[in-house]
Amino acid sequence: MDKFTVRGFSALSALLCLNPAFRAGIAVAQESKPEIPRIESVEILEIQPHESDTAIIWFDDFDGPVKNYTESSGDLDSETKFGPSGKSMKCFYAKGSRGEGNRKVFFGDSPYGNVVKPGRKFDEIYWRIYVKHQAGWTGGGPAKMSRATSIVSSAWNQAMIAHVWSSGESLTLDPASGVPAGSDKVITTKYNDFDNLRWLGNKPVSEMKISSTEESGWWVCVEARARLDSPGKNDGENQLWIDGRLECERTAMDWIGDYTGHGINAVFLEAYWNDGSPVDQSRWYDNFVISPQRIGPVVTPVNPALYKTEYRGPDTQGAWQAEIASDRQGEHVVWRSAPVTGADSVRVDEASGAFVGRLAGRLSLAEGTKYYTRVRQQSSAGAWSDWSRWHQEFLTEGEAEQAWKKGDINGDSTVSITDVISLLLIQRNNPEDERADYNGDGEASFADVIGLLKDMIDWIYG
Repeated sequence: MDKFTVRGFSALSALLCLNPAFRAGIAVAQESKPEIPRIESVEILEIQPHESDTAIIWFDDFDGPVKNYTESSGDLDSETKFGPSGKSMKCFYAKGSRGEGNRKVFFGDSPYGNVVKPGRKFDEIYWRIYVKHQAGWTGGGPAKMSRATSIVSSAWNQAMIAHVWSSGESLTLDPASGVPAGSDKVITTKYNDFDNLRWLGNKPVSEMKISSTEESGWWVCVEARARLDSPGKNDGENQLWIDGRLECERTAMDWIGDYTGHGINAVFLEAYWNDGSPVDQSRWYDNFVISPQRIGPVVTPVNPALYKTEYRGPDTQGAWQAEIASDRQGEHVVWRSAPVTGADSVRVDEASGAFVGRLAGRLSLAEGTKYYTRVRQQSSAGAWSDWSRWHQEFLTEGEAEQAWKKGDINGDSTVSITDVISLLLIQRNNPEDERADYNGDGEASFADVIGLLKDMIDWIYG
């Protein structure tokens, strides 16, 4: 009977799927759902820590006095910016054109330009921008986004280049060398001397399709790293993070052979689209940082506002909801908004939602902690979109709390298997003790023990 039921159900399912009216009904149901939104941006501290950090090579949020770039083109846009105020750098693409907008920063031991941090040699740098494509963006990615390079003379010939370029709708790294393998001589004679460049590989490309229509309309963090190889060693490295996730890397590279004359000394932001844009459209850059150390996401207050992308879907927007988690997989949700109506922004506080899980009972997010968001929206007819994936990584202000202290169940200032035993004993002998409910779900159960063990693994192995 069970087999008959299963077979019958399978047959019925197959017949329904073959039925045009049934398939049409599914299509209509899908079309009636709003598009999946994104968190467009988050409220950030007015003064970012990078701005006053003396180790930072360059910082430009495009909001204050115009910076002294060696070369600069393209407008600053006060209509489109990260968050509710300020400006951004606009890259405009008229239909058929290759784009307008660039900024060139020279630093360290550069022999050319308005040099910042003069006299220093940088063998390793990171550079970060936030990128937003106009909602409804089409045509894939403009070929060029940014590059770091080593300029070795006033002729602009280069020892190496770390390209961040488009590959279809994705991004990729395309490192190149102006030094023959194992040599100590730069053989390029001019800028972009393609005949004398040695290309080191442009695959794999990013999984995140940053220049797709689906990912348009929100600010995405793009950070790259370039580290030159040591003389005699093939240990050069090039990496790319998108929204905080490592998407591409090239390792074990002979990038500059045995050349030691110059380090990395320039970063360029670019707009160039080799084939031209199929329509009039724009993309924007903001929160530009160059650093000798990992940069990461923007820094926010502990009760930041979240800004959602504009509603796209049937009818009009009825409501939307957001969640925040302390991990990229969303296993540890710490705040849920109530349904939001009448605005595309919400404050992360107890008035607009509820702190849950590890932050249950709190009035704010934890200090010095990275968080991730997801969002869904509802049409005025009542249909909800699917939830977005977890995205828009951000870092709260302040020093990170010592999370392991929560796991110090027995109070001996360490976290070990004895704390697991202590937790089990507390749950058996005194389940009303607040320590018994380790995961904050309102119950003292074995799930708390599993949570403690998982956290211990995280603290030990990162």
